[in-house]
Amino acid sequence: MSVEKILEKAKEEVRKIVPPSIKITDIDFEGPVVVIYTENMEEFAEHTDIIKQLAQGLRRRVTIRPDPTLLADPEKAEGQIREIIPEEADITDIFFDHETGEVTIEALSPGLVIGKHGSVLNELKKNIGWAPKVTRAPPLPSKTLSEVRSYLRSVREERIEFLRKLGRRLVREEAEGENWVRMTTLGGYREVGRSATLLMTRNSKILIDCGAMPSAENATPYLSVPELQPLDSLDGVVVTHAHLDHSGLVPVLYKYGYEGPVYCTAPTRDLMSLLLIDFIKVAFGEAKRAPYESTHVREVVKHTITLKYGETTDISPDVRLTFQNAGHILGSAVCHFHIGDGLYNIAMTGDIKFEKTWLFNSAVNRFPRLETVLMEATYGGYNDNQPSRGEASAELRGVAGRTLRRGGHLLIPVFAVGRSQEVMLVLEDLMKHEAIPTVPVYLDGMIWEATAIHTGYPEFLNSSLRTQIFQQNENPFLSDVFKRVENMEMRQTIADDPDPCIVLATAGMMNGGPVLEYFKTWAGDAKNTIVFVGYQSEGTLGRKIQKGWKEIQLVERGIELNLEVNMENVTVDGFSGHSDRRQLVRYIDNMDPKPERVIINHGEEFKCSDLASTLYKKFGFETRAPMNLETIRVK
Repeated sequence: MSVEKILEKAKEEVRKIVPPSIKITDIDFEGPVVVIYTENMEEFAEHTDIIKQLAQGLRRRVTIRPDPTLLADPEKAEGQIREIIPEEADITDIFFDHETGEVTIEALSPGLVIGKHGSVLNELKKNIGWAPKVTRAPPLPSKTLSEVRSYLRSVREERIEFLRKLGRRLVREEAEGENWVRMTTLGGYREVGRSATLLMTRNSKILIDCGAMPSAENATPYLSVPELQPLDSLDGVVVTHAHLDHSGLVPVLYKYGYEGPVYCTAPTRDLMSLLLIDFIKVAFGEAKRAPYESTHVREVVKHTITLKYGETTDISPDVRLTFQNAGHILGSAVCHFHIGDGLYNIAMTGDIKFEKTWLFNSAVNRFPRLETVLMEATYGGYNDNQPSRGEASAELRGVAGRTLRRGGHLLIPVFAVGRSQEVMLVLEDLMKHEAIPTVPVYLDGMIWEATAIHTGYPEFLNSSLRTQIFQQNENPFLSDVFKRVENMEMRQTIADDPDPCIVLATAGMMNGGPVLEYFKTWAGDAKNTIVFVGYQSEGTLGRKIQKGWKEIQLVERGIELNLEVNMENVTVDGFSGHSDRRQLVRYIDNMDPKPERVIINHGEEFKCSDLASTLYKKFGFETRAPMNLETIRVK
């Protein structure tokens, strides 16, 4: 059946369900959604069961929007919004979303935007036509959030055209023949880095993650395989989370011809944008050529479709995707793929933390149906059992206390996203309760901006931290102990200052970034300490230091530097965003329903094979620890 006939059939179904009193002005496919435009938004609101009936009848997600002719010009509407809302509300941003017909009003005092019994909102609706959505302004303004919103405003026409084109592709006629499901391992199998997996069915091709390698060797996934050619034959790219070993080469796809969607959560989109742009800057700073340009990062943002946890959407004619919390970093997702009409179900964990942390709730392991699980094994080895968060806090207290009391500096290499915020929370708590001396905690690299993005998405944090963030006197991220490093001059001043301090600096594995400036200055002094709180991949500078190398060679502007390492070297486990071995086994043990097959990835070779063997012996599942470039038929 042609797309035009499918659309006409959808219109007939809508006419059957919607009462004649409600005027429908247009119906169209926009991405995975059937969009119904109407002049009677209020009547739709009164008939709450209609949307449910439409979704069931059309077997697709349905959204109702006001006819565009009812919407005031955004510039004029913004003037009316500022005129109607009391100045005391302190509006910080107004964002018009043409895809939904909503205007998001962000304010420090959202109650004043709403008004008594919704009086202000009602007046806004009458005057501007847009559906007002009120949110509390994040306590830390984010440049990234602002720039992403601004860019999406500027490309709204192109984006609507992209969504309509995608909508028609999603309803294309399915191929006939035998149903099958297979997965090809393109990167991140029996190794950590360059994560990429190709999911294929009779009708679909979906790429899950497209990451870079932390070390220089074998930097890219196997994107040249015949199954991926041409790149625009892909139905979609699904990104589990923003870390570069999972998202770092997504822009390369657009560089070489991909024009389709990227599916991820909203925080992943924003954090990914931040990290991808920084990836280019770091390459430039090291006189290397980045594999893509900023224009390709903008293409990623323009083509991104964001989903909330628990929200299901069609991503191809026979595949539906649902994201669930992975507990790893902000916006990280376990991806559940429902294939065919009940044919097969796959969950890909990405990176997971099966434990409530200072930032997030535990990873989800309950699904409606499930046959195969792809699970990480970063800490899947026999002896990879980590301390609890409480034990990690106590160990950091001991290390920080003795370093600061002997007049030393504490250097903590961190990933800007996730570990930075957890370490900040612990240090703030230790100083507040006088468990360690109160000294400046300097945040260098992207940490401040990443933290601001965290405060912009409180609904993705655990409930206790969410409450603290919106209490001005209780927000730990606003503590006076935290100081943002603004420029290179300030960085050098801090490195040369003899007074004790703590520095959190990127990059987490010490392959470039501002952390090296402090390390070069402090490495030779035994009073100082370097603390590793995150995974150090084989081949990285961080792993060499962690192993206890006493001499390190660095290249700076073409000149080789030989550094003697005398500073204390400590690894504080328990801060990791990855599950340890016990948590990984427990994740499967408590899974509902139990899978038939478990495929292991994202771990060093012996850890993947060891975890696969353990799960087989314990549960009797079929388990695999494939190498890169294997294809596994799962159905």
